[in-house]
Amino acid sequence: MASTDTQAPSAAGPAGKNAGPAADRAGTNPGDAAGDLAGLEAGLDALDSTVVARQPWLRTAASKALPPLVAVAIVLALWQLAYHFALKPHYLLPSPVDVARSLQDKWLEGTLLGFVWTSVSRGALGFLASVVIGTALGLVVARVRVVRAAIGPILSGLQSLPSVAWVPAAIIWFGLSDATIYAVVLLGAVPSIANGLVAGVDQISPLYLRAGRTIGATGLAGVRHVLLPAALPGYISGLKQGWAFSWRSLMAAELIVNAPDLGTGLGQLLEQGREFQDMSWVLAAILLILIVGIGIELLIFAPIERRVLRSRGLLVKS
Repeated sequence: MASTDTQAPSAAGPAGKNAGPAADRAGTNPGDAAGDLAGLEAGLDALDSTVVARQPWLRTAASKALPPLVAVAIVLALWQLAYHFALKPHYLLPSPVDVARSLQDKWLEGTLLGFVWTSVSRGALGFLASVVIGTALGLVVARVRVVRAAIGPILSGLQSLPSVAWVPAAIIWFGLSDATIYAVVLLGAVPSIANGLVAGVDQISPLYLRAGRTIGATGLAGVRHVLLPAALPGYISGLKQGWAFSWRSLMAAELIVNAPDLGTGLGQLLEQGREFQDMSWVLAAILLILIVGIGIELLIFAPIERRVLRSRGLLVKS
């Protein structure tokens, strides 16, 4: 009995030593473990993120505006040099000052904003109609295999077809009317928007779609709450390309479809400059078309795209 009593502590000693860390681990506070895990996650996030000091808005605006202004200045300088050394006769290649004077004349006549508004309003209305049609068509093509097999290649072919090719057919169908212009815009923009949405849907992880069906997001609810939000980056790219195609299609239609009842847009203004053989007028119209296209891209589509990409972690502020 004595020997048994003396051996019990010695046997329990190592066991007690080994059990000590286990007991400590078992007695660890769950709140401390959660805090350690949160600290670890915060550290990993800090490694992935870049600390950016907030700069004054004036310096930020200057850093963004300076590169394109320098590029424009270089183009104007090269243009002026070409005019100075008469690479082309001056009536064929006017100087930047001559083009600016032509714009000033239109402004003083009070007609310049009317030309711009006519084209912008046509482009906006045609683009909105293209968004409605292209979105519905893209969803059907993306989700119905038979429809994709039937018209998917046709959409890609229509997207590569020059918009000006539709103008003669539209004139025969609708005559010299606004319907002709809008038909050309729709035929130019709808395939791009539909293909952009199809590409966005194809990039969605199947896990998201299964999760949506699990929580009951099916039919129109699934499209609204799961499909379109998940496909938004590709959809936004399709919208940008659709606007570019609609603006180009509009200019092609306005160049050819010219009637007194239609009003005068930038395309008609460009054609009038050609008829009068006024190269300053022609270059001024081209410059206005370029400014409107770039302005809408920078003021509308670029901020939307940045916000969507940043919300998904695909774009980091720098």
